[in-house]
Amino acid sequence: MADIEGTITLTEITHGTVKKIKAEWISGQGIHEGTAEATTEFAYSGRLFGACTVPDGVAAPTDDYDIEVLDNDSVDIALNALHDRDTADTEYVSEASMGGVAHSKITISIANAGDTKEGTLYLYIR
Repeated sequence: MADIEGTITLTEITHGTVKKIKAEWISGQGIHEGTAEATTEFAYSGRLFGACTVPDGVAAPTDDYDIEVLDNDSVDIALNALHDRDTADTEYVSEASMGGVAHSKITISIANAGDTKEGTLYLYIR
């Protein structure tokens, strides 16, 4: 089996005061199995007020996979609320379960997702 790093394609959009980050990911293979990581182009300030995880319908991630949303200091600003995601169901996390970010690029890190699995994360910041 080849050692292939996972990939995340980020789409960053601002709608008025709301910033939306869409992260479409494919986990790696071999020594990179189940992982993927990418950092936003822009720095963000505000409170995470919503997150949605959508597993792929064909290449669904391993049950209880984890996502971290890290600031420049490697603090998970989602406060571990995106750990143990479901293999088949779209799941939502509300503002009460997450923190904020202060002028920081955001690194999205996927772990424990399985070999070449896929999904999408939507983050909303205000």
